[in-house]
Amino acid sequence: MMPNPQHLPHSIASQRLPWDARLARRLIAPLVNSRVTPNHLTTLRLGVGLGAACALIPGSYGWSNLGALLLVVSNFLDHTDGELARMSGKTSRAGHLYDLWSDAVVTVLVFIAIGIGVAANRVDMRFSPVALGFLAGIAIALIFYLRMRIEEMHGKTATRQASLGGFQTEDVLYLFPLATLSNVLAQTLLVAAICATVYAIWVTVDYQRRLRRDRRLTAGAAG
Repeated sequence: MMPNPQHLPHSIASQRLPWDARLARRLIAPLVNSRVTPNHLTTLRLGVGLGAACALIPGSYGWSNLGALLLVVSNFLDHTDGELARMSGKTSRAGHLYDLWSDAVVTVLVFIAIGIGVAANRVDMRFSPVALGFLAGIAIALIFYLRMRIEEMHGKTATRQASLGGFQTEDVLYLFPLATLSNVLAQTLLVAAICATVYAIWVTVDYQRRLRRDRRLTAGAAG
């Protein structure tokens, strides 16, 4: 059984974290004994994320780059609330759910906003950009919901992201400004809609597989 990073020495726990979480842990260290709570940081992250979505709606080059920058900041802030909660001992079920739902709201609205922005630019696409944005958003919402259910059944380790060299799957969002700077948001939206849909299908299959396995174990124990 892997030890909980919260119970490990600070240096060891930090070495197990991805790079952005390590930086977040260092930056929020002075807040551990302050009046700032993890929920304050979650709210800040939510506000910045909603700002990113609003900035992406016009679809202009300048606003899109601002939206990309705000999204990067929001993605980084997403690590600060959890690190503060673990370091200060201010963890709570309500705070965890608030964090999860904030993640879902920001991510879904950002992709919908991208679709609206691409449509505003009248980019020639085979599929409606707004429809692609909604498709990506719905797929991501489903992924968040099913991952939350899996976590409730089997713990947080069951939904741990793949990592390599201190980087996790979600860190691809840090590359989003490259899409806006290169003016390839339409192509990025199409790829995101396809990948999110495929991943949502995979998570759905995994969720059903876990449900069937749990039912078999329950039936075997009852028998």
